[in-house]
Amino acid sequence: MLKVGITGQAGFVGTHMFNNLGLCPEKYTRIPFEDAFFSDSPKLEDWVSGCDVIVHLAAMNRHNDPEVIYQTNIRLVKQLIDAMEKTNSTPHVLFASSTQEERDNPYGKSKKEGRELLETWADKNSAQVTGFIIPNVFGPFGHPYYNSVVATFCHQLTHNEQPHIDVDGDLKLIYVGEVVRHFIERIDEVCRTHKDDVIIETIQLGHTSQAKVSTILSVLESYKANYFEKGEIPALDTPFRRNLFNTFLCFIDHESFFPFRLKLNTDSRGSFVETVRLGSGGQISFSTTMPGITRGNHFHTRKAERFAVIKGKALIELRRTGTTEVLSFELDGSQTSFVDMPVWYTHSIKNTGNEELYTIFWISEHFDATDPDTYFENVRS
Repeated sequence: MLKVGITGQAGFVGTHMFNNLGLCPEKYTRIPFEDAFFSDSPKLEDWVSGCDVIVHLAAMNRHNDPEVIYQTNIRLVKQLIDAMEKTNSTPHVLFASSTQEERDNPYGKSKKEGRELLETWADKNSAQVTGFIIPNVFGPFGHPYYNSVVATFCHQLTHNEQPHIDVDGDLKLIYVGEVVRHFIERIDEVCRTHKDDVIIETIQLGHTSQAKVSTILSVLESYKANYFEKGEIPALDTPFRRNLFNTFLCFIDHESFFPFRLKLNTDSRGSFVETVRLGSGGQISFSTTMPGITRGNHFHTRKAERFAVIKGKALIELRRTGTTEVLSFELDGSQTSFVDMPVWYTHSIKNTGNEELYTIFWISEHFDATDPDTYFENVRS
C-alpha cells in the first residue's frame, strides 16, 4: 500500500490524478493535501512525512506579472524541499514540468529550475525524483482562460461566447488521462521495483495528438452545431476526437441543458422518435425496468453514454466523482427525452412509475462487463 500525496490536488491535473488513484484503494492510500499547507509550515511538514510518494503539481501558470509566476513556482518547490529536509523525509517525488522549459520565459524557467532544485535535493539525500516534461494538456474540468485553449473554446461555445484565435499555431497535445497514466505507471515501477535505488531522472512525454488551433476550433464548432443544438452524437472515430468530445461535454451546463427534448412524429399507425443520430459507431440497447428498481450507479472514464426514456417515468441522477452535488432529472416517456452521461460522473436511472420503464441506451463503445474502464460504486449517486 503506497501513501500518495498530490500538491495542487484540487487543480486540473491534480483532480484527475486523485480520482484515478481512488480507483485502486487496495494499492494506494491518498494523503489529502490543501493549498493552505504552503502557508503553514508545521502542516506541510506533517503532510510530507506521511507520504511515500509526492506528485508536485502545484504551480502558477498565468499572471499579469511574469515575475510573479517565476517567484511563486520556485518558492513552492523550495518550501516542499525545506519540509522534506526538516522531517528527514525522502518520498519519491514526481515533478510536473513543461515543454516550455526550452523557452526563455518566466514560466519555463521556473519549471526547469524547480526540477533542478529537486534533483539537487535527491542527490544530497539519496532520494528519488522523476521530472516529467509535458506538452500542452487538455481534458475534462480544465479551467478556461488558464489551462488550455481547448478549455477556453469549450467554455465559450457552450456559453454563447465567440471564440477568437490570436495565433493559429500548431499545438502538440496530450490528454490528461494519458498524463495521469504515465505518472501512475512510473510510481508503480519505482516504488515496487526500485524502491531502494537512488533515482534522478527526466522523462519526456511525447504528444499524442497535433493540430492547428483553427482545426481544433472547427471540430468543437461542429460539436456545438450538431450535438449542442441538434443532439447528434458526433463522429468519435479517433481517440483525439473522442477526448475532445468528452472535454466539450463537461463544459455544458447540464442542469439547464437536460433533458434534451426530442421531436415526436405521430400518425394513424402510432408514433416514431429518433433517439440517437450517430456521426459515429457505438452500441444502442433497449431495457425494461420494473417499478422501484434502480440501474447503474457507476461511472466511465472513457465511454460516452446516453439514456433515452421512451415509456414510463424515471429519475436519472448524476454526480461528479469527488463531489456531493447530485443533479436529478425526471423523465416521462410521454414526452421522449434523453440525458447524456459525462465521463467521471456516477449515474443511475430509477423507475419511479407504476408500470415497466422502457429505456434505450447508447454507448460510444461496445459494452464489456470485464472492461476496467467501468468502475462500480457501493453507494447511490
